[in-house]
This record gives sequence, structure tokens and C-alpha cells, in this order.
Amino acid sequence: MSDVALPASVAATDWRERLLDATTTRDVIAVVVDLAQQLPGVRQVRVLWELDPGDLPAAIDADTLRLADDAMAAGAPRTSARGDLLALPLQTSTAVVVMDLGSDADAAGITDTLRLPLRVADRKLHDRVRLEELEGAVRRLRRSEQLQGALFAISDLSGSDHDMTEMLRSIHGIVGRLMYAENFFIVLRNLARDTVHIPYFADVLDPCPFEEASLESIKHSCTWYVINDASPLRGNTGQLHKQVSGPLLTVGTESHDWLGVPMLRDGEALGAIVVQSYQPGIDFTAADQTLLEFVASHILTALERKRSTDLLEHNVKLRTRQLAEANLGLQQEVAERQRAERLQAALFQIAQLATADIDEDRFYASIHGIVDQLLNAENFYIALLSDDRTALSFPYYIDKQGRKHHEGRRLASGLSEYVLRHRTPLLVHNREIEALEQSGEVARDHRRSPPAECWLGVPLLSGDEVLGIVALQSYDPHSGYGQADQELLAFVALQIATSLHRRRSAQFLLQAYNQLEERVAERTAELREQIHEREQVQHQLRHEVMHDALTGLPNRGQLHDRLEQLLARLHAQPESRCALLYLDVDRFKVINDSLGHLAGDDFLRQIGRRLQSCVRDPDLVARVSGDEFAILIENDSVDERGLPTVASAVAERVLQRLSAPLRVASRLLDPSASIGVAVGDGSYLRADDLIRDADTALYRAKSLGRKRWELFDDSLQRSAVDVLTLEIELRQALQYDQLEPWFQPIVRLADGAVVGHEALLRWNHPQRGVLRPGEFLHVAEDSGLIEAIDWRIFKRSCALKAQCSDDGYLSINVAPRHLLRDNFATRLLGLLERTGLAPEHLLIEVTEGSLLDEPDRVRAVLEQLQAHGIGVALDDFGTGYSSLSYLHTFPLRVLKIDRTFLAALDQQDNSGAVIAAVLALARALGMDVVAEGIETETQRRALIELGCEFGQGYLFGYPAPRSPIPTT
Repeated sequence: MSDVALPASVAATDWRERLLDATTTRDVIAVVVDLAQQLPGVRQVRVLWELDPGDLPAAIDADTLRLADDAMAAGAPRTSARGDLLALPLQTSTAVVVMDLGSDADAAGITDTLRLPLRVADRKLHDRVRLEELEGAVRRLRRSEQLQGALFAISDLSGSDHDMTEMLRSIHGIVGRLMYAENFFIVLRNLARDTVHIPYFADVLDPCPFEEASLESIKHSCTWYVINDASPLRGNTGQLHKQVSGPLLTVGTESHDWLGVPMLRDGEALGAIVVQSYQPGIDFTAADQTLLEFVASHILTALERKRSTDLLEHNVKLRTRQLAEANLGLQQEVAERQRAERLQAALFQIAQLATADIDEDRFYASIHGIVDQLLNAENFYIALLSDDRTALSFPYYIDKQGRKHHEGRRLASGLSEYVLRHRTPLLVHNREIEALEQSGEVARDHRRSPPAECWLGVPLLSGDEVLGIVALQSYDPHSGYGQADQELLAFVALQIATSLHRRRSAQFLLQAYNQLEERVAERTAELREQIHEREQVQHQLRHEVMHDALTGLPNRGQLHDRLEQLLARLHAQPESRCALLYLDVDRFKVINDSLGHLAGDDFLRQIGRRLQSCVRDPDLVARVSGDEFAILIENDSVDERGLPTVASAVAERVLQRLSAPLRVASRLLDPSASIGVAVGDGSYLRADDLIRDADTALYRAKSLGRKRWELFDDSLQRSAVDVLTLEIELRQALQYDQLEPWFQPIVRLADGAVVGHEALLRWNHPQRGVLRPGEFLHVAEDSGLIEAIDWRIFKRSCALKAQCSDDGYLSINVAPRHLLRDNFATRLLGLLERTGLAPEHLLIEVTEGSLLDEPDRVRAVLEQLQAHGIGVALDDFGTGYSSLSYLHTFPLRVLKIDRTFLAALDQQDNSGAVIAAVLALARALGMDVVAEGIETETQRRALIELGCEFGQGYLFGYPAPRSPIPTT
């Protein structure tokens, strides 16, 4: 709302005349106020108008505003509750006349008096408002049109032919038409280098401060703030100080008023436009700032477009020049390629002539035609050296002087001979030919042909051999040859020489071919006979490769191939089954060793024939190796018990037929066999897997007593896997030193004094705990680890015993294989030397079986050990042969009575008598006796009564993992 208040005293004039003369809204309002002011009781008049564009009103109390709003809303006069205010609405112009009334004022009368003047004033006020709105719109449209024209002009400048300076001068003029811009400059920023430069500067007082400078060098200047803060600045120096965030540096003459706006792109200032005034009274308004900000973005776009256009024109010119140069190079390259293609085609045609079925005349004529396509070859000839290299022949000679033939001649001093001598091309003109003649290099016969104006000759070279020459000559002074022609003819000459060489070689080959045909016919007959013989040999070799030479049966290779084919078929037919019987002849080694190898071979042949009689086609009997055979049954089925019907019947039939007596080498033998059976199905991927399972079943059959057959199942595989696992763990036990000796004391029975210890093997298994030898010794025997284990225990036992200072002895168990080693005694004595154990403190225990195998050799080893002080004990006496003959023939110190005699010592049998006999025998031979397995006091007293002096067993101590207990 606006409050329009006029002085209380206004000259009285005719209100109609005054309203008619009013030209502005203020004039109309003044008339209304003056009329109302003249009425009696009216103290003050105000016009409240929503559309008044005048100055801000003075303070208006809330009651007055509320009364005016009620009058306007009701469209009728309203008075205040106290009657001191009267509001008269002007509906058309949306104004309200509010009067302050005195106590004697007549509100109704005032309303009636002013009804007509206010109606006319309302219409007049409405018309003036509309007229002023239209005039303002016209001014704004003119301003917009002027601004739009300026923007179009700026946009057109970016695409004009003007250079940058002319364009910027024109932009200055355009901005000057929009606002005061006598002092005007543009600053652009280089983001990459962080510099600024002034492409345009116009000022009535100051010169341009710089062309290009770092942004840092103008820090804290007005222009720097505009660019750095990306916001406009406007005002005099004092006002600018208040707008910036830091100190303000003045550059040049201080201006009366200053306006700078940034040129923004994506919120970042890429430059600034600055106008400034040195004249008081010329200031920049907010409208000027808004206008300049709007124009700045278009100027930036125009500058960027102009720079892009200039750069594009520069690049286009540069690219056009490059393309022109490239086009020239391409044209040259195209010409060179066309020339090369013609040359390549010519060389190819000449190469084809080498194998063409044409005579010599056509051959040379074709070459001339090809060369004539490349060069001026009106005068052309080819000269060839004779075989003895003393003459020249001219198989082809064409000359435009009319000569088409040239007779051969002896070598002389012509140009052709010059080329042949120097083996290089020659290009000469008439004067150069004359110079050669004067130097004596050449001598021409002018009677034969007129002198040539230009002559070009190239030797025909095949490797290091000169075949002849190809030459061109011209009689026209204006038509000669150049270096390019020489190079071209050199290429052609090389191909001509190659073709000549090939034709000569082809003629030679034709003669050789005719001779070869005769020899081939003779050799073919010989080869037919040799091929027939070789085919017979190959057939025999194939049979031998796939069959056993002894029995004539298929061998392991053929069995493997048949199995692979059969398993592949089972994969496609999962319901089908096959079976493999793996057979080992029992005790064949005894037969072979007893009767000899010839008898053994005859035995195997008869076994093979019996096995073949047990199967039907297409089943296969094969000899795998030695005394092992295999029977492959291609079609089988499994009954309700899981047994293969055909394989079990064949196995029983084989066992029955093999058990029949067999005569070999005048001996009647009763053969038998062990058989392992494995059933094959689609789960088997390799033949070796099925053979392995059948072999596993064979091993089970042999371990269960032989002369039987066993069927493979998963338990056998697990058992084989367990043995393999145990073998791997046993190797790791050796690696990680998990094997150690435990010691059991040997005592004097009378007083219990310890006289020695026996070292016993134990395995500290990381998962299963301590294992006795019975749980793993068989695996160690089969895997070949037993000797390494024995020597590990020997070493650790001797080392522990050597640490004790007592006189007791150490007893170790020595297996028979050690006694058969040539270096056993030397190795054992070396071990004692390294561990520091005295030989007299060591006792080795051997079994009765150790003395039976190669007794002379074993006796020598034991005597060598005894000579160094090592004692020998016979372990488990009474459980073997118990022969008395070797007791006095072997150097034995101790007899150890087996624990089986002690177990029945307290019963009523002859165990006591046997022990007494052994004791008597030992005393007679001067040996000590140790009773093993003493577990009760009764056994100890009985042994003392029988005269036994030493013993060992659980009664005196269990084996323990520690060093031997010193004797007391």
C-alpha cells in the first residue's frame, strides 16, 4: 500500500476541470485529496492504493489498513467503530480513500458529496494506470529489442571476416550503445598456464597496463577479485572496499565509478569485462550491471567462437597444405606402383615363358613384346655366349633399319663384349661411345650398322655365370634412355636370364626324364617284389608286437588296447558289464628253478592252452608277464548276490582244468593258480584302473591260501589305500625322526641286577600314538624301508648306550638280510666308532633262520664281528629247526630261550625238562642263557632252580622310551 498525503490547504477549483487536466496518477490522486480535504469535519485524507508505483508510504496503523480492506472487500463505504475514520473504495482502480474525521463530521454527508467526483476520479485513475503500464511495456520492448539487436550483432561478429582486434572494437561499440562504456576493456584467463591477457583495452586516461601477466601478479586488484571470486563488483573505491574479502589494490588512475562482471562458463570465470567512469555524475546502476552480466556471457561465446573459427581456418589451411603434399606424394606413389605393377606383370609373363611349350623363336619374340610394353624397344637384340665362351650368337635381333637377323661372330671389342667383360649394365650416348672408342675400350664396325645415338645393354646373369646380353639402341637424337630405363631393363634382364636358365634346365631334365623312365620301369618290377616281402614282414611284426613270443597268446599291449575299446563301449552302454580275471600260477618259481627254464617255458605253454580251452569268442586270453595271465570277458552280468555270472563260472572252470596233472620234463606236476576278478562298468575311465583292481583281488586270493579266486570290492581298495598311506607316513617318520628305540632290561635272576638292555623299535605316530613293530613292519619290508629303519635304530641305540658309564651291554636285533650284505660288519664297526660305544658292550641277536641261508657267508661275518669284541646271541631258540650242529659251528655267546617254553613252566608238562636240557647244553658249550618273557615270580624261582642265570620280561620292566638304566 502507498500513502499519498497532500497539504491540508488546497486552492478550490472546479473538480471536473482539474480531473480533466490531470495527466498522471499523482495528479488524479491530488485532486481527490484536495476535494475531500475541503469538506467540513475532514482533518486528513489519504489514498491507499495497491498499484501505486510511488515512494514507500509512511507508517500506517493496523486499524486503518483493516478498515480499508473491509471497504474494498465489501465494495461499500465503511466507518470505524469510534467514527473517526471513513473508508471509501474505488472499485475500478482498486484504491481506497481514507479520511480522518472530526467529532462534528457527517460521514454520510461526506459520502454523498464525494460519490460523483470519486466515481469520475476512479475511472480517470484506472485509465491513467493502464496508459502508464503500456508506456512502460513499450520502453521495455524497445530496450529488449535494442539488447537483442546487440546480441545478434555480437553473434554475427564471431562469424565475420574481421580479425580479433576489429571484432573486439565492434563489441565495444555495441556495448557503448547499451550503456556508458567510454572506458572499456576485456580480460581473458588461460586456465592451463594460470595467466591473464588483455585482448582489448580502451581508456581515455590510462594506457593498457600489460598484454599478458600471471594471475598472481594482479592479485587483490578489482579485476582479480572479479575473476577469482567469479562475482561482479560495482561502485566507487570506498564501496568496492566493502565488497571484497581482502585488501584492494588500485591499478592506474582511480575512477569515479567502476563496474566489472565475470565471463562465466560452467560456474568458472574465464575472464572479465570492465567499464569505468572518471566523470562525476556518470554512475553505473544495478540495471547496467545486470545488462553487462547478460552481455558478458554472449561476448565470451563470441570470443570462443571467433578463436575456434580462426583456429579452424588455420588448421584447414595447414591440413589443406598437408593434403596437397600428401596428394602429390600419392600421385608419385601411384605412378611408381603402376610402373612396378607393369614391371611385375612383365616379369611374371617372362617367368611363364620359361615353362611355356613354345619354340625358341616364339620365346624370344614374346620377350621382345613384353619389353616393348615397358620401354622403347624398336631396336632390340639378345646375344648369348657360346658354351666355350669364345663367340656370340644372336638368337633374336630386331632393328628399325630393316635388319631382323644377325649372324654370330667371334668375341671382339664391341659394346656387347664391353658389358660381358665388366658384368655391369652400360648406358652410353653417341659422344660417350666415341670416347670409349678413343680410349680403346670398344671398336665398332660402321659398315655393319649405322652408329646409335643411345645404346643400353644389360648382362644376363644366372648366379655368377654370364649367359649373354640384352640390348636396346636408338638412332633418334631426341629419343634416348635414362637411368630409370636402365634399372627397369636390369630387372627384366634378371628375369630373362632366369627364364633362359630354366628352359635350358628343362631341356636337360627332359632328356634325364626319358632316361629315368627306363630306369623306373626296371626298378618298379624290383620294388613290387620287395613290397610284397615287406608286407609279409610287417604282418609278422604286427603279430609279434601284439602277441607273446613264448605262448603265442595276446600280450599285455593287446590286452590294454582291447580293454580301452571295451571301456569306451561301456561308457556308451552303462547297463553293460565286462570282467577281467588276473591269474598267477602258484609256485612257478620252484618249477622253473628245479626243472630248468626250458621245462618252465613248456609248462607255461601248456598252461596257456588250458586257459584258452576255458573261454569262448570274443573273450581274450593274454599272457601279461612271467607266470601271470589274464582273461578278458567282454559280456557279463551280475546276479542278485553281486557276483559276475560268466566270470565266476570261468574262474571255477580254470581252477578245475589247471588242477589236472601236467607232465613236464618227465615229471608229473599238479599245477594250481590264484585268480583275482574285477567287474568293469562305465565308472572305469582307464584300462589300468581295471587291471589294478583285478591285481588287488589276486593279491587277496594268494594271501588267503592260493588255489582260489577272489572278487574285487571296495574293501580291498581301501586296504590297498591304507597300505599306501602307511608307507607314505612311514617315509615321513624317517624324515621327521619319529622312530626311536625303547629299552627293556636284562637282569640276573638271583638278585635282579641289570646286566644289559634290549633295544626294541617303536613309532611315535603323530595321530595314532606309539605303534609296535607288528603294526607296520610288513609295510616296511615290502616298501624296502626296513634297512633304513634298522640302521636308524642301531645308531640311536648305540648313541644312547655310549652316554652311560656302566659295564652293561646293549642288545640289538639284526635281520637276516643284513648278514648277507658284504659291508655289514664294516658298517656296524664304523657306527660304533662314530657313536663312541665300545664293541664289547654290544650284543647282536640273530634268529635260527639267519644261520641257514648261506651259512658260510654268515659265519664269516659273525667271526669278523666277534674278533672285534661284539657278541652274538641266538634269539628265540627252540622255535625253529633247533639244530645242535650250528651251535658249535657259529661263534655264539648267548642263547635266548623263547617265551613259549616259559608260559607252560608252572604246568605239569615237559617244558622244565626242555629248559634244563638247553641250560645243560649251553653250559657245555660255554654260553650264557637268557630266558625271555618272564612275567611271574613263580617263573623266576623255577628258572633259578633249573640253573638259569639271566632273564627278561615284564616282571622286571616294560620297554621304555629312555636311555638304558645303568647297571648296579
